[in-house]
Amino acid sequence: MSHDDRVFRVALTADFYDSEGACKFRDMGLALFDSHAHIQTSVFHVHRPEIGAEQVAGVQGVVVLTPAVTAGTVSASEDLLAIGRFGVGYDSVDVGACTEADVVVFITTGAVDRSVAEATVGWMIALTHHMRVKDRLVRTGGWDARTRFMGSELRDRTFGAVGLGGIARETVRLLGTFGMNPPLAFDPYVDPAEAGRLGVALVPLQELMAASDFVSIHCPLTRETAGLIGRRELSAMKRGAYLINTARGGIVDEDALFDALEAGAIAGAALDCFEEEPVVAPQRFGKFDNVLLAPHSVAWTDELFRDIGRAACRGMLDLSFGTRPRGVVNPEVFRRRGFQEKWSRLQYGPSGGESGNRTT
Repeated sequence: MSHDDRVFRVALTADFYDSEGACKFRDMGLALFDSHAHIQTSVFHVHRPEIGAEQVAGVQGVVVLTPAVTAGTVSASEDLLAIGRFGVGYDSVDVGACTEADVVVFITTGAVDRSVAEATVGWMIALTHHMRVKDRLVRTGGWDARTRFMGSELRDRTFGAVGLGGIARETVRLLGTFGMNPPLAFDPYVDPAEAGRLGVALVPLQELMAASDFVSIHCPLTRETAGLIGRRELSAMKRGAYLINTARGGIVDEDALFDALEAGAIAGAALDCFEEEPVVAPQRFGKFDNVLLAPHSVAWTDELFRDIGRAACRGMLDLSFGTRPRGVVNPEVFRRRGFQEKWSRLQYGPSGGESGNRTT
């Protein structure tokens, strides 16, 4: 078969679509494929918590929203070249198993930065201005209680980021107009000189917890970061400080956080993610007026899904043309003979395709 006859099949997990087969989201960036006829897209027929090996049979790439990718998923991966995570977290992907199966894993680096940063800043303002309580006062006729809920500005406060990746850097940039103190960050993988160029001081975790008025989690969930924010770390926080987690639930010890809030040891929290998801019963943190909650979607916007989708599609398109995509999680796979042979066999080639995306 010549390159011109080849197709590069990309499947999307079923949770992008509703029971009627309609896309749940306004724009997932799929238009990027429209001018490349060699890209053929399809959708899984059913949604499963874990992707089955039979679901990936015959496809070269899978764009994954929520299902887990396990060793079983890639157990028969003769033609599977890539897993593209729709986002930047990849704790639901068995990266080691993918590497052993000669499957590259990539995330949509940079596509989420602006939206999550905006959500973080929004939550900081909502927390310090007691917006949840003030909304309830009006809804329940409690107008006269407003004097008990004086807020505070971001001015002269300190932002501390646990993790100094793209999201944290964009948050720092957005906060630059609020007159805050110089930001702090804990990230053992960032060069202090690089942080300094961003105007951020790198400090040990305990120092960040003690000095920050806002501790915001912006690191991935890994073996190193699981339970990173526990009782010791929370006990170091100021009584007037807030914890914000838009990353992953397992990074924060939820029992320790609940106890800290119950005791009034910190001023409040905002949580977009939890140790156990989905949350399908009333969440225990809902008892606190000084806690804001979201179903792992506080940053979801039309722009976010468009940008993530474009990045995921770009990664698949790059692989189809023999180009390494951005955001690769397991770069060592490119050194594997099995992957190189598979990639050479499956890629379309450098000549490009005709206009029009073929969809099955």
